[in-house]
Amino acid sequence: MLKSLDASGGENPTHAAIVELAANCASGFRKSERAVIIGMRVGRSRRRWLILAAAIGMFFIVAVGAAIFLNPWMTHYIESDAFREAMERETAKGLHFPSGQYAPIRRTGFWTAQSERFQASGGEKAMKSIEARGIAAKLDPWAVFVRSWQLDEVHVQSAEVEIQIYEHKPEPLSLKSWFSVFLPNRVDLKRVESEPANVTWPFRGERAGFFGTRLLITPHGRDFDYRATGGTLKMALIPDLYLRQAHIFITKTVLTLYGVDLAGAHNEGRIHVEGKAGIADYKSVGLNVNFDRLPIRDWLPKRWKGHFAGNASGTIRWAGENPKLENSSGEGLLRVGDGRIDKLPILEKLAELAQKTSLEHLELSNCSLSFAWRYPKIEITEIAIEEEGKFRIEGSISVDRRSLRGTIKLGLTRQSLDWLPNPEEVFTQKRSGYLWTIVHLSGTIDEPKQDLSPRIIELFKESPSAYLGLLFRQFETWLKKTFSSDR
Repeated sequence: MLKSLDASGGENPTHAAIVELAANCASGFRKSERAVIIGMRVGRSRRRWLILAAAIGMFFIVAVGAAIFLNPWMTHYIESDAFREAMERETAKGLHFPSGQYAPIRRTGFWTAQSERFQASGGEKAMKSIEARGIAAKLDPWAVFVRSWQLDEVHVQSAEVEIQIYEHKPEPLSLKSWFSVFLPNRVDLKRVESEPANVTWPFRGERAGFFGTRLLITPHGRDFDYRATGGTLKMALIPDLYLRQAHIFITKTVLTLYGVDLAGAHNEGRIHVEGKAGIADYKSVGLNVNFDRLPIRDWLPKRWKGHFAGNASGTIRWAGENPKLENSSGEGLLRVGDGRIDKLPILEKLAELAQKTSLEHLELSNCSLSFAWRYPKIEITEIAIEEEGKFRIEGSISVDRRSLRGTIKLGLTRQSLDWLPNPEEVFTQKRSGYLWTIVHLSGTIDEPKQDLSPRIIELFKESPSAYLGLLFRQFETWLKKTFSSDR
């Protein structure tokens, strides 16, 4: 508070009171001014919120009204021929077919629709033909603003898909009308799920493929990720195999097998396949196959099934400049566990000559080999087949087209050769408890030849008494079989 002095030099109380009053009035005015400003700001904020709330309310009212008003129109449009033809055109273009046909489309919900069938054939790329049945889809309406018919979920009750190897060709540019820039120009899929589907391809003049598998297709940009579970792989030359799971990724330039797991028809054993295959200008192929405890009987020709048994394990590496067998090469390893050979005619004959019935049934303690091929030649090396205490086979074989060449080391125990006169003249080496001889193979795979039989015949020529004894033993065996069968 300011102080004022009177004429005598003392304080003037009246003046001081006036000054203090003015100061208090000024302070009160400033406080009132602040309150007014704050009140105005609060009022403006409230008005803004009220305006925003009113706008939102009006938007929802308009949206609901528009939906109610446009709902019949949307149903009519989605079920119209114009919409169906647009979907046929864009779906066919996306799947690289010249054209496609949908069955009538029915609207089943606000953004869902169904069609009984979609068909297309004459595919220009991986798919040659497709027939999908029982199609249900959910449409994303907002994608229309980015010129896309986006299907968030597609469910297919069943499907037939035929695939093919194709030559990459640049896609021609099509002329479009000026107003096409405002219309959706593609179909985008977010998720496609199919119940039992058949994915087939021609192989050796027959229909091969995965039958009854369940497919899940999801896009990654403009590429697609495929996953399949269940079903059966059917192909010529191999037995039916059960598909446990498959994960395949396909782009414009390469098909990648992240993993395909198969098993025997009764879910026995395991086969795992990984690799890549080019599908554009460069069609090189690289595959790695691992298999374990596969029953070999299912893989053998019918006439051999009753004679051989066991479980196969090993690896195969395949490489080629394209998928054709003629341009392929590779290598592999094969092992057979619990191997058995029964009632093979040559073994029965050997058992008869040696008078040892144990030779009719062989239980292999070791059976393995390595192989490599560069079409048309196959090299089979590191052959090792043995029933410990009876025989062992070592060596290598080559097949060039159908021509057969090879060198086999055959080892037999001395007791197994008692029927042979002077066996040491043919089985000249002794090692690891066996007497060994070298057998040279020649001829063709249809008419193989070997040089062991002529050498054995020469031994009998040098010892007529041994040959006569052999004849008597065979005659004795024949008599036993004849009279035992009459009883």
